[in-house]
Amino acid sequence: MSIVDAGLNRREKVSSLSSWLARFVMKILGWQLVGEPPDVPKYVLIAAPHTSNWDFLIMLALDLAFKVECVWMGKDSLFRGPLGPFYRRMGGIPIDRNSRSSVVEQTGSEKMVMAIPPEGTRRRTGRWKTGFYYIALGANVPLVFGFIDFKHKATGFGPMLMPSGDIEADMVIIRDFYKDIEGKSPENFGDITVVAKKP
Repeated sequence: MSIVDAGLNRREKVSSLSSWLARFVMKILGWQLVGEPPDVPKYVLIAAPHTSNWDFLIMLALDLAFKVECVWMGKDSLFRGPLGPFYRRMGGIPIDRNSRSSVVEQTGSEKMVMAIPPEGTRRRTGRWKTGFYYIALGANVPLVFGFIDFKHKATGFGPMLMPSGDIEADMVIIRDFYKDIEGKSPENFGDITVVAKKP
């Protein structure tokens, strides 16, 4: 069983009641749900901006509201504390930062939605990590632009992009989408740039 399969098996099917409740709570809090998840069985969901602990709760509400069976990767240290079992139940997959490249070979399940925050941390970084892109490229699945915009209190699904292999060209499209989206702590949102792998 792949780590992705394991993450999916930890999740129960999202019920209609859970979906309704998530939508109700988001509406009460003044949040707007935007777009729809794409009608494809497998994709990598870009989870950005990632600037605060609130992002996890917003993405979880988005997951429930749209009944998306989503898995996500987190540093293994997150799963060692008392919240570890909860994170696993919510689709979390502990990843050793030194072995992330193996994830590409382990996305063999028929249905897979993997949410990845490209920044990799809530703190400001100089650039995005490239894992989200190469995981999608290696698995031959599209990237979907998920977003959390605290300025307009909107979250949801944006466009879908099939990675071309030219990460610098594709990042122009990605950067254009996220340039006006504001996280809860905008000062923590780093530049939307990457360093391409050397051939």
